[in-house]
Amino acid sequence: MSAEPHYQAAQEAHTGPIKNPKQLLLAVGVSFIVPILVIVALVAYVTSGNKPAGASAGDDMALYGVSQDARDRELAGRLQRVGSIEIRDANRALAAGETVFKTQCVACHGSPGIPGAPHLNDAAAWSPRIGQGYATLLDHALKGKGAMPPQGGGDYEDLEIGRAVVYLANAGGAKFAVPERPAAGAATADGAMAPAQGAASDAAAAAAPGAAAPVPAAAGTAPTAASTSSVPTTAATPAAAAAPAK
Repeated sequence: MSAEPHYQAAQEAHTGPIKNPKQLLLAVGVSFIVPILVIVALVAYVTSGNKPAGASAGDDMALYGVSQDARDRELAGRLQRVGSIEIRDANRALAAGETVFKTQCVACHGSPGIPGAPHLNDAAAWSPRIGQGYATLLDHALKGKGAMPPQGGGDYEDLEIGRAVVYLANAGGAKFAVPERPAAGAATADGAMAPAQGAASDAAAAAAPGAAAPVPAAAGTAPTAASTSSVPTTAATPAAAAAPAK
């Protein structure tokens, strides 16, 4: 009888705290729920520092350190159009060279500008460039040269870029004429004159072979002076000898 309590005490010492299935289910549930709650608490603690204090507007709250305004700008950049088509009036007034210079060229060629670029009113820098001629300077401006990127294909047409080139060069001592659009009447007249000149040239070319061809003489008519001159002189001598004597 005295050995049974000792046996029960030894058996309880070797068993765990879970003594029935209910305790086992409770322990399993706690082992899953507690880590999840700890992770959620850590995430809330980390992200709480990025929220504006006392702000009730959800749109202004930062998400992972990025504000709503920054997200909107990034989204607008992604949705930006790749290209666009702008229809311009071909008869619009040309922009002045000074206007184009102040809009597109002043950052490099103005004062102070950038080193190496010929600046406005710098005659010493423009003198060797003026000697290259207007056509070369315009080509450099449109296609780019050295550190200068191409200026053509932007907000201004090539003729307006040429006006800016003339403005800069003339300020440095050149005497270039300001380029203008050709008059509409002159362009139409030139276009109409070209077909007329071509038709006249074709008519003259067609008439030339006919004028150069010899005209055959009719039967019984005397040969012309041109045909007589082409006959050899030796043929006339036997004819004179064959004449009957009187």
